[in-house]
Amino acid sequence: MLCGIIRMLALRVMNTGSARCYMCDKPATSHEHVPPKCIFPERKDFRGEDHRSQLITVPSCDTHNSKKSKDDEFLMVSLAGIIGNNSIGYRHKFTKVNRAIRNTCGRLLDAVFLKRKHYVVKLEDNAFLEMIWGTPDYQRLEHCFDRIARELFCHHFGGRFQGQSRVLMGYLDNSDKNSATFTKFIKHRAEIDLKGKERFGYNPRVFFYQFTDHDQHGLFLLKMCFYEGADVFVSFIPAGTVVPFNLGMKLIEGGIKSFITLEGTSYEFN
Repeated sequence: MLCGIIRMLALRVMNTGSARCYMCDKPATSHEHVPPKCIFPERKDFRGEDHRSQLITVPSCDTHNSKKSKDDEFLMVSLAGIIGNNSIGYRHKFTKVNRAIRNTCGRLLDAVFLKRKHYVVKLEDNAFLEMIWGTPDYQRLEHCFDRIARELFCHHFGGRFQGQSRVLMGYLDNSDKNSATFTKFIKHRAEIDLKGKERFGYNPRVFFYQFTDHDQHGLFLLKMCFYEGADVFVSFIPAGTVVPFNLGMKLIEGGIKSFITLEGTSYEFN
């Protein structure tokens, strides 16, 4: 109830023209979609199905609005065709995403993948599927997801987040054993903390998000889900928060064999 009242008050502020940018303290001059509008399929590609109803927008200044424009298509191409996504993601890949790739003569793929290999998989007689396996631009992806997380905080709580954030892309494979195990642990921990929490987003098969409660130190987590298959987790550390000492993490970082047990599941590191 309190969150709903805060969002209503924030909307009233936006309508008066005195809104502030979600990222800085400058007066807002426009509103931008969060996530980017291109993530949501167009009617023409889905036989009239509307996946763009009631999209979320946040106030933005010119600087931060223009800076993100080049990242929108990058993020769309990075997410839509991932194995494990639902049918909406796949169809979006073979319509709008492929058009964007053709229109840039493949330069979008060069931006999305630092290294890549193309494979052709035979599905049946005269039916083939091209697949790409490669190394994504992790740094740029983290920047995109951090921005979206801050936009969602502004939309959800009615103000700008001030502090640090940490991004974990749960949908990406990781060759490092510790990193892969840590991702599994975070997914499990988030599943516990988000149990019963409301999913927000009017087009949940394309995108939804959830916030955990604040813990005793003021830390909290955001889960974002794209096409029901690509999960991204963002931890928020408000300015002035002292992160508590964690012996387990120090042991793991020091290369010492360690175990973390959660609801009967043991996670082994090193």
